[in-house]
Amino acid sequence: AGAVRAPLNGPAEPPARCVCYGLGRFGRCPAARYQLAFLLLLLDELRVPPARCALFDPAFSAREAAVLRALGLCLLPENEEGKHGVEGSATLFYMVHCGKALYNNLLWSNWNPAALSKLVIIGNSFRGIEERLLSRILERDYSYIAKVLKGVEEVALPSHPRYLDTFNDTSVHWFPLDKLQELSPEVWDCVEEPMYQDCEDLEIIRKGE
Repeated sequence: AGAVRAPLNGPAEPPARCVCYGLGRFGRCPAARYQLAFLLLLLDELRVPPARCALFDPAFSAREAAVLRALGLCLLPENEEGKHGVEGSATLFYMVHCGKALYNNLLWSNWNPAALSKLVIIGNSFRGIEERLLSRILERDYSYIAKVLKGVEEVALPSHPRYLDTFNDTSVHWFPLDKLQELSPEVWDCVEEPMYQDCEDLEIIRKGE
């Protein structure tokens, strides 16, 4: 958990709340249980009260939802598809191994320097996404990830032999205001909502599905 605090010890505002997407079936999956345990450690390390952490995964069972509430955590009432605005509060988004569309939707929902500078994302490496995808696919299907690459700072979580499959390719991302302000003004002009009509492998459960 200290590895997450280290990049945030600079001018970045410490997170006041947390949103967790895609945790998975922790009642059945050991990796998901480790991710839940790490989330609880993070909240303690960053001094974010559990009541200010909201979670959503369409796969949660009724028993898992009850466990999360017993831990003092909150459940989001509906599938936001990652479209969650920070609303002026520095927010940690815990999104380990989520689909690319969730990250893209989150960026779109906060597409201005003031809002993005209040985001911290723990999730799949943006550099890794850039390396694995053809540039035309990245720019077509996940344009907000593509446009923000020069405005993001990223530090990989330290690897641990016991948890290689649990946190592989996971990084801490944050968006320094000065870097965002250096991006071309045209970057901020397009605020079209992502639709993914041409995306062949959409890694997201849509609202209503």
